[in-house]
Amino acid sequence: MSELAPLIVFSDDWGRHPSSCQHLIAKLLSHRRVTWVNTIGTRPPRLDWATLTRGLGKLNSWLWANPARKGSGSAVTPHTALAGGVRQPTVLNPKMWPSFRSRFARGLNRRLLTRAIRRIAEAMPAPPVVITTLPLVADLVDGFPASRWVYYCVDDFSAWPGLDGHTLRDMEAELVPKMDVVIAVSETLQTHLAKLGKPSHLLTHGVDLDFWRKPIASDTQVSLREVDALPQPLVVFWGVLDRRTDVAFVRRLAEVMTEGTILFAGPRDNPDAELLRLPRVRTLPPLPFEELPTLAARAKVLIAPYADLPVTRAMQPLKLKEYIATGKPVVVRKLPATEPWADCVDVVETPEAFASAVLERLRTGVPEEQQRARVRLESESWSAKAEQFERWVDGE
Repeated sequence: MSELAPLIVFSDDWGRHPSSCQHLIAKLLSHRRVTWVNTIGTRPPRLDWATLTRGLGKLNSWLWANPARKGSGSAVTPHTALAGGVRQPTVLNPKMWPSFRSRFARGLNRRLLTRAIRRIAEAMPAPPVVITTLPLVADLVDGFPASRWVYYCVDDFSAWPGLDGHTLRDMEAELVPKMDVVIAVSETLQTHLAKLGKPSHLLTHGVDLDFWRKPIASDTQVSLREVDALPQPLVVFWGVLDRRTDVAFVRRLAEVMTEGTILFAGPRDNPDAELLRLPRVRTLPPLPFEELPTLAARAKVLIAPYADLPVTRAMQPLKLKEYIATGKPVVVRKLPATEPWADCVDVVETPEAFASAVLERLRTGVPEEQQRARVRLESESWSAKAEQFERWVDGE
């Protein structure tokens, strides 16, 4: 049997947060050589604290880190459950200009990225398969000697809050026709890609059931004493708090709850200021991924009060199957990605229905019919998803 082609992956920073691409690639590391390329340039540069912090982090990786290093420890895996005994990817932090808006910026980044990855590719035993979740590599395709190019389309970045949507839309329109394989995480994204002239495979997100169902450790690395001190019961959301959150849903819930806390745990990305002022709403900074099952154990109900927007209609939220795997009651907004799971969770369309469903689940827990339906989560493992992903990547 011939050796599998090595992979070069352009995506979000390895280990920074547990993206679907990181979950999939983590399942391939035991038998496949992988080079992971951390990239920047999806957001327009701004003079704010978030941009400054992100920029300083990138400068640090450029100045002090080996440009082609092996990942190590829990900091470079989606969670420590994936780390034990598994080979890590080679992680590149190429120097890049923090924008793709102008012809000059695109040309400069093409030269910088090509120089960074060509040395790696030339040392590989065979031409690599290149996988990207970002349209920003559109300028590399024609001049880089890859055996195959794969676009793993995970979101509609042109509609994502805070991103450089116009540039990402234009570069995606250039990228997609050049791809050998296109994989989408939702039917909405499949329709979008078809308009760009390319059919795509559908691969919805998976879930690591053992991770979410594991016994809660008593020696948690990150203290949750602040959570325990909050008024009970807890209604919990984890993930990025941004403009995708429907303030009307949360406002109505805050109005009808007579006790307890609505807790948002995760990074803030310019959320609506009203959301943070609502009664009973509290926030926590991001917890390490491995601490989320502990947070879920403290919750009475898990929620996903997304607004109905182009970006949320296209996305496939990782947290939906994670929520279900915890065994907790779940209440979510009706969207293309959540509607197929209406037998397992409460799927609602209005603020009133959202608030009513949360109160009911606080009172009764998970109904028996939802518990029975959740058995189908057993066929949604990341391992199974990775096997299918790899077949498509290799052209099978």
